Amino acid sequence: MNKFSNKLAIVTGGNSGIGYATAKELISEGAKVIITGRRKEAIEKAAEELGAIPFVADQSNLDDLDTLQKEVENQYGKVDILFINAGVTGGLIPIENMSVENFDNVMNINFRGAYFTLNKFIPLLNEGASVVLLSSIVASTYKPNSSVYQASKAALNSIAKTAAAELAPRKIRVNIVSPGPTKTEIMSKAGLDEEKLKGINEWLIDTIPLKKMGTAEDVAKLVVYLSDDNVSSFMTGTEIVIDGGMLL
Repeated sequence: MNKFSNKLAIVTGGNSGIGYATAKELISEGAKVIITGRRKEAIEKAAEELGAIPFVADQSNLDDLDTLQKEVENQYGKVDILFINAGVTGGLIPIENMSVENFDNVMNINFRGAYFTLNKFIPLLNEGASVVLLSSIVASTYKPNSSVYQASKAALNSIAKTAAAELAPRKIRVNIVSPGPTKTEIMSKAGLDEEKLKGINEWLIDTIPLKKMGTAEDVAKLVVYLSDDNVSSFMTGTEIVIDGGMLL
């Protein structure tokens, strides 16, 4: 029997990158998986490829989160695995030039949206459920031109640990996965062209002790590990860094 048979998982931002890879891994282990995303065409295409259940929802839109929560409750009742994954980097802008629009966009998706996704789904979590939040090693780094993205992930880490303490009486585990440089579409979405991306990737690989970028599949396997209460039942409030040694 697969380890997640008869379990329901929700993956936000599940139509690409780490979310897609995690949904694929969970489904391969027997879970029924709902994936969410902002773009109808993209989320439906991904769901068809994966064998997942699509739901169009913008993590930054509280009305969308309400609708998602009500639909999940009405159709499925309870949730066993919640992977809060959706996120953006925003523009690479120094603090003195930061726009309110960029600040609000990053914070509304990465922090406010993640916070209220957790807020809405706590009542639907089964006893012994697993919550995993996708953070980043930037939460503990302070690179120029990345202030809002870094702050959004640091805030996410803080609420994850508080949630772990609050939900422990229900045996619900809340953990954090913080990847380093990973091959996904997120940097392209930040508006960088191919040449700049190539240069950044080469520079990053040179700074990583293992001399390679991580993959979405690497991170997905770790999320699945944290979702499996047979192997991670004594882990909560934990941040696991998966960065090829970059923070050494």
